[in-house]
Amino acid sequence: MTEMVITHTRTRATERNPIVPAGIWRNVVETYMTRLLLIGVGFATTVIVSRTLGPSGRGLFAVAAAVSAIGIQFGNLGLHASNTYYVAKDRELLPVLIGNTLVVSFGIGGTAALFGWILAAIWPKLAPLHGTLLALALAWIPFGLAYLLLQNLLLGVDQVRTFNGIELASKVIGLVLVGLAILSGKISAEIMFAATLAALVLSFLWVLWKLRDSLQHPVLVSLTVFRQHVRLGVKAYLIAFFGFLVLRIDLVMVKYMLGAQAAGYYSISETMAENMLTLPVVVGTILFPKLSGMAHHKEKLHLTRKAGFVTAALLVPIMVIGSLLAKPLVQVVFGKSFLPAVAPFIWLMPGSFLLGVETVIVQYLNSLGFPRIIAYSWLLVTALNIGVNLWAIPAYGIVGAAIVSTISYALVFVLVLAVIYAGQRSERIAHSHNVPQYTT
Repeated sequence: MTEMVITHTRTRATERNPIVPAGIWRNVVETYMTRLLLIGVGFATTVIVSRTLGPSGRGLFAVAAAVSAIGIQFGNLGLHASNTYYVAKDRELLPVLIGNTLVVSFGIGGTAALFGWILAAIWPKLAPLHGTLLALALAWIPFGLAYLLLQNLLLGVDQVRTFNGIELASKVIGLVLVGLAILSGKISAEIMFAATLAALVLSFLWVLWKLRDSLQHPVLVSLTVFRQHVRLGVKAYLIAFFGFLVLRIDLVMVKYMLGAQAAGYYSISETMAENMLTLPVVVGTILFPKLSGMAHHKEKLHLTRKAGFVTAALLVPIMVIGSLLAKPLVQVVFGKSFLPAVAPFIWLMPGSFLLGVETVIVQYLNSLGFPRIIAYSWLLVTALNIGVNLWAIPAYGIVGAAIVSTISYALVFVLVLAVIYAGQRSERIAHSHNVPQYTT
């Protein structure tokens, strides 16, 4: 009897305080430090490109980056999430996942790039870019997609340090190649973007080579495995895709409606605002697996509330200081010609604050299986964002785009809170009937 009590007590203690390997905390710290370094290297690259190309050239460079990033979002099919999940459960799947990744990246990604080129040739007035720069932006898509999916396989096989090292090296190589291009006297948006594309290709090959260390069998391709795994990623894919559109589509619209110079200003505003969100992104990354391992909704909600309040408290001074220092920082770092980027940045701050808190609290819903209602919420906000921007950008310029973004972020925040509240209310009402509270 005593042995049964001791066993039961140990079991309950284990449930409350799951044993976490010390290596996880090391990985968290290393990843956070790497992210800070990435911000520094990325900021240096942005400054060099901006000062070298000027507002118009910087705008073209930023739009090329946005086009390639949107292409990657279209083509990943949520496989970045399913790759990590499945290879972590069974490393014997690694050869198949590598093979499927390469087929998806260069098959679907390459087809998407070709389709984009054909559309630009048929309707050139609708294309945000033309000529060599468009070709480079489209060429980025298959390599960027392969790099993304293979990097997530590295995470799944617990090569976190390698993941961080390659990620940092990729940005440093890109910065070095940009510097060499400037020293050679070959200065244009096309040359600068080609330098970063070359860094991406090298990084893709590096990841592929490092994954060979974990291979036990030759690389394979399996349509059956692909069909099974893609189902897992669809919900996460839709959420990430519509969220990404809200964050990026306004830059493309600014370029199309106001020109490259305005896009250059607005790209600086967006880049600075995104850097302010490093803290909540890291908190969300850490919080998600913790919540997923909890069995009780009340415990999940309690931890989510605590993390949300702490994140909000830390974000307030960050946003205030960032707003106060924006003008002198832009003037010193980018030059007086980029001062028009200050006003949109300040208007983005309220929305960025709410988006940061949302990034943390939405992990509660994600830990329940990525409910479809979150994807529907982002779809609604995306449609509203595009529709309102069609009026706001011509009427109020890049400040109008920033205000629309802030309203969009606030709406997402309210919708996520409403979903959490509705789920908790339904749970209290229907608890005795064991009714599922979220549609996944």
